[in-house]
Amino acid sequence: MQPISIVLADDHVLLRTGLRMLLERETAFRVVGEASDGEELLRLVDEKQPDIAIVDISMPKVDGFECIREIRSKGLKTRVIVLTMHDDIGYIREVMRIGASGYVKKHSVDTELYQAIREVSCGNIYLSPEDSRSMLQLLFTEPVKGFEKDDPYAILSAREREVLKSIARGHSLKEIADAMHLSIKTVDTYKTRILEKLNFTKKSELVSYALKHGFISDNDSTTGTP
Repeated sequence: MQPISIVLADDHVLLRTGLRMLLERETAFRVVGEASDGEELLRLVDEKQPDIAIVDISMPKVDGFECIREIRSKGLKTRVIVLTMHDDIGYIREVMRIGASGYVKKHSVDTELYQAIREVSCGNIYLSPEDSRSMLQLLFTEPVKGFEKDDPYAILSAREREVLKSIARGHSLKEIADAMHLSIKTVDTYKTRILEKLNFTKKSELVSYALKHGFISDNDSTTGTP
């Protein structure tokens, strides 16, 4: 039986090295490539056609969300497992909605990743028992609604939510651009798009919105002008 071929994508080289070492303990797995950003990941997936891509959400150039969409839109055999530090149910809901097959948190990698790979390679979906319960609770308790201003996970993209959080914490556009590996112009475009979607005009409104939805705490907030 052929080993399960895997591509790793994360912008932290030490994490990728650790993952490779972890996976290569199993003869059933074979790491065929590593990517430090989303563009490199998409090239590798096209070239190697791996069974599994293990992908971080926050990557330079092309983020994990866009990579999932691109891989799914091409109809490739590669199935995506998201490996991330984010434990918000909104992130889980979004990546599964757009086509991911598994979701593993980085702090659980040594206990869950093997199982996730095996499940996903068999055509199944993998979530931890805790995340499965959260998703079921969300399914049965959340009212059906459209793109409402009061639901940031419906109206804002993942990247827009990251920008919103950073703005609300008082970071400058340059600081946000540096942290997210984007140009200042791109970050400013995200800010403008967020204001338009939420029908806001002031930074203070963004801070209040971020506080209301738990993106920041009172200790993080700032009330300066945009």
